[in-house]
Amino acid sequence: MARLTLAAALLSLGHGALAALETCGDAQFDPAQYVCWDNQFLCPVTAGEPLSHCAGACYSKFMYKCENNVLTLLPPVETPFTLTVSNPSVPIIHDKPITAGGLHWNIDGETSSYCPDQVGDACPPGDVTAFVARGGSVSMNVMVPGGQQAYLDPYWNMAYTQAHSAFIPPGSTVGGFGAYQGGGFVNLNGNGWGWVACPPRASGGGGTQWNLVAKNETNAANLDSCRAVNLKINPLPSGSISAWQYT
Repeated sequence: MARLTLAAALLSLGHGALAALETCGDAQFDPAQYVCWDNQFLCPVTAGEPLSHCAGACYSKFMYKCENNVLTLLPPVETPFTLTVSNPSVPIIHDKPITAGGLHWNIDGETSSYCPDQVGDACPPGDVTAFVARGGSVSMNVMVPGGQQAYLDPYWNMAYTQAHSAFIPPGSTVGGFGAYQGGGFVNLNGNGWGWVACPPRASGGGGTQWNLVAKNETNAANLDSCRAVNLKINPLPSGSISAWQYT
């Protein structure tokens, strides 16, 4: 998700099998892997997103904007939000929601929530998985006292705490996330290589649902069957609460 210089894009142009080459200035390129801007600038396609171009740099619209030829970060999102998977080249999961279940973030699963009877009509519907982000951390958008903190578990899956408990497994990562208005939810922790979606029973996956994993240099070798994805932020009204607690 970090900015990619034009030089880096050009250096990697010759790698991999090329088919149906097109021309960008004096260079040939594979349109499945690159996009040409102004017939002179090549940017790679990453996680199904043709990166945009600004002042000699390639960038993701999930994290940056280009105004008056100046590249800047998108502003942080300040309202609750839902997340959907983005990678048009993987239609089985493209535009599918991130859902809470089993104290874990899933792709296109059933939202699992609970509300005690005594809360009565004050209980939120609990049928949508939503989040709030502040200061680099992210939590579940819940009413339960104490909230539910989200984090990267020791296996680089997104998880969240049990209601009424602050326990987070040793080796987990709390914080280091970016949530951008009009953009995406990004893992900013060191050596992060973006999000991948792993098919059921692949590395990091299980059950019948695709699994979300934060890819990095420590686990990349085990994720060959997984596909790079972005996480798109869909804002909700300010002050809205989506569930009493997620289970």
